[in-house]
Amino acid sequence: MTTYTDPFRLRVQKALAELLETITTDNGYQFDLAGKVFRGRNVFGDTDPKEMLAVLEDPEMKNILPVAEGNVVAYDYQLLVQGWTRDDKTHPTDRAQHLLAAAKRRLGLEIRRVEDGRVDFLGVYGVASMTLGIGVVRPADDLSASAYFWLPLTLRVAEDISDPYGEVAD
Repeated sequence: MTTYTDPFRLRVQKALAELLETITTDNGYQFDLAGKVFRGRNVFGDTDPKEMLAVLEDPEMKNILPVAEGNVVAYDYQLLVQGWTRDDKTHPTDRAQHLLAAAKRRLGLEIRRVEDGRVDFLGVYGVASMTLGIGVVRPADDLSASAYFWLPLTLRVAEDISDPYGEVAD
């Protein structure tokens, strides 16, 4: 069994952020998110990039009833990808719709890659599947000074709760 310096769920979040940072103009997207994907942050200010993403655990975590086999639990790990972008004054959410589409495209390519024969999503052993929600785009409001989106993401994972720093034993 391999041992890591980060616990399983943090490894998953880091891998997801790293994947989303490949949304760059060099990779054919209209955004450059290299270095602009954050983990665990939900408050941003004027000094942060105008276009960025955040990976957060879903605070509502619905249907998180694990299936246990000894110390290994399988469950739906629910995350949110949140994105912010500058507004178009005439159509404030248009650019956020494009940013949401870019995130969906990149995550969809990961789903296709795994379906084509690789067994672990995000390159993390123990992540069995990924499902994307539809996403919601909102204009600037009390929560944000610019347009933004939420994209729910569910990963089916298996975690050895007796060793959160290791891999699930075969």
